[in-house]
Amino acid sequence: MVASSGSLLELKGIVKSFGQNHVLKGIDLEVKAGEVHVLLGENGAGKSTFIKIITGAYQKDAGEVYWNGQKVDIQKPSDSIALGIATIYQELNVIPELKVYENIFLGRELKKGGKMSLLDHDAMRKEAERCLGLLGQSPDLADKPVGELGIGQQQLVEVAKALALDAKLIILDEPTSSLSAQEVEQLYDCVETLTSKGIAIVFISHRLEEIKRMGDRLTILRDGYKIETIPVATTDPDYWIELMVGRTLDEKFPKQSFTLGEVGFKVENLLVEGTKEPVSFSVHYGEIVGFSGLVGAGRTELARAIFGADGKNKDAKIFIEGKEVNIKSPRDAIDAGIAFITEDRKSEGLLLDQPVDMNIALANMKGFRNKSKLLNLKSMRVKAEDYIKELKVRPSSIDLHARNFSGGNQQKVVIAKWLCTQAKVFIFDEPTRGIDVGAKVEVYRLMNQLVENGAIVFMISSDLPEILGMCDRVYVMHEGKITANIPIEEASQERIMKAATGG
Repeated sequence: MVASSGSLLELKGIVKSFGQNHVLKGIDLEVKAGEVHVLLGENGAGKSTFIKIITGAYQKDAGEVYWNGQKVDIQKPSDSIALGIATIYQELNVIPELKVYENIFLGRELKKGGKMSLLDHDAMRKEAERCLGLLGQSPDLADKPVGELGIGQQQLVEVAKALALDAKLIILDEPTSSLSAQEVEQLYDCVETLTSKGIAIVFISHRLEEIKRMGDRLTILRDGYKIETIPVATTDPDYWIELMVGRTLDEKFPKQSFTLGEVGFKVENLLVEGTKEPVSFSVHYGEIVGFSGLVGAGRTELARAIFGADGKNKDAKIFIEGKEVNIKSPRDAIDAGIAFITEDRKSEGLLLDQPVDMNIALANMKGFRNKSKLLNLKSMRVKAEDYIKELKVRPSSIDLHARNFSGGNQQKVVIAKWLCTQAKVFIFDEPTRGIDVGAKVEVYRLMNQLVENGAIVFMISSDLPEILGMCDRVYVMHEGKITANIPIEEASQERIMKAATGG
């Protein structure tokens, strides 16, 4: 085989399996210098495995890799870095206590000559300032501790690190999932700067609007196969979805309407951490209530306070089905019937190195104990198999560890864990972050089903179309306070954003 002319990176016939699980089935990909090449596919389509082969984290079972027309063998991450490939993951690889320039040179520090081999801080700072300058950042940023920066600027530090490595290709994995609107714009500008210098970007995202804005070409994966590579500008997102899931999605937001009932969940005088004014709100049976606001508005802190994750809120009162419940800890919340699907499923929702059945049983261990107070492992497996089938978790093996599942399927496992508790109140915090369009629709339908079955559901989301598409009412927060309570028929993105900025 010969690589195509003009390509920076070309992969041909890439195959990868894990035991009997065939993840990549002969995938081809070509990336050109100076382009933004988007990888799109459902969770489980093979995107993450494909990226790990490019970066040397996994070794391919078959296929060939070409770099600038020359065949190469990427066996380990250092091989990929030596070629000029850098990856910026959702979970940023920074040390908050170190300064920006120290993070940029972490693990490959520059040293002065001589016997003592002292670190050359001046040289590292100067090069860090140069790389930050290329991204439109002030040279003063180099001396700031990374922990004092927002997520958007921390991400730019990772990009500067790639520039310091003289990267020719940068892989961005869901780069906007935790960014504010202003930080997203900053990232867009950064990508334009990089591509203008001939640097190629491989961009992984499930946000169709940003793909349309940023992408040049789009490669779609499905079930381990490459379906098609198409131009972004002259194709339609609905067509991408059809190729991605193998079917049309008639409704991106399959909202159902139910009869509004009595108040089923009420919070009074709950103080969000870092604020002085208490919050009160209520949720009725038959409705999905959204919580909107900018990053840092206090929405997640509100959810954690309700769940008892930050200790007892002494003046707060919480009512479920009209009865006051005393919540001092997450265990109290679980016993009261509250489920909290956190935004950080990997750190807070799952035991990544435990199998699926253990993860699903995690919040309800006492429900699986026998008369001898020992775990009934058979009962755990049967219940886990039921939820895997009901929620269409892929792969369907309950023996696989949670870290081996894609983001969307990990989210389904987290939801199964809380369904297993027979909870009455479901708090969804950014429930569709980092999952594909098809998986999002399944999560939305599950919310409808919970409401239909008599559960209380409220959702924290930074995705305004999601709020407008799935909620019956929206509370807007700003600096820990509720600034608006809007029926969805009166809501608009403009009205929500006005309230979110304190207007």
